[in-house]
Amino acid sequence: MTDNSSQTGDRPVLFPPWRVGLGHDTHRLEAGLRLIIGGIEIPHEKGFVAHSDGDVLLHAITDAILGALALGDIGEWFPDTDPRYRGTDSSVFLSEAVRMMEERGWRVGNVDCTVFAQRPKLSPYKRQIAVRVAELLGVDGSCVNVKAKTGERVGPVGYEESIDASAVVLLYRA
Repeated sequence: MTDNSSQTGDRPVLFPPWRVGLGHDTHRLEAGLRLIIGGIEIPHEKGFVAHSDGDVLLHAITDAILGALALGDIGEWFPDTDPRYRGTDSSVFLSEAVRMMEERGWRVGNVDCTVFAQRPKLSPYKRQIAVRVAELLGVDGSCVNVKAKTGERVGPVGYEESIDASAVVLLYRA
């Protein structure tokens, strides 16, 4: 434990030198729209129906960082009701979360994420996505892991109606 304590009532509260956050996002798919995952445009006949560019992976990672910092979620900071964010590149949201993280004295230790898509097959893009995510986070590529899973033809992901992403982030005190 570190000595970054605060007073709560009669006793100090000690905070560990690390924090963990969990993020998740889902977007529907529709023909003729762009499909961007992890900051990489993926060729496909369908893309995300979303207020921003709909990048489910960057949204999940942004949410995980905000969660680790106990700062709420992506919808509180970048609401889809705000016209300023219409069509926004999701790297803007992630960059802002990284700025808030660094401002509070934290750094990314590692990120582990999973994208759930029946199609397109994402295995050929996993490395490129991981490299882009690492660039956006300002970390070495070995700190980012990207997995791809199908929906096993079950539910909205399996019926190719949506794509989901989940991310876990470990932050450490800089």
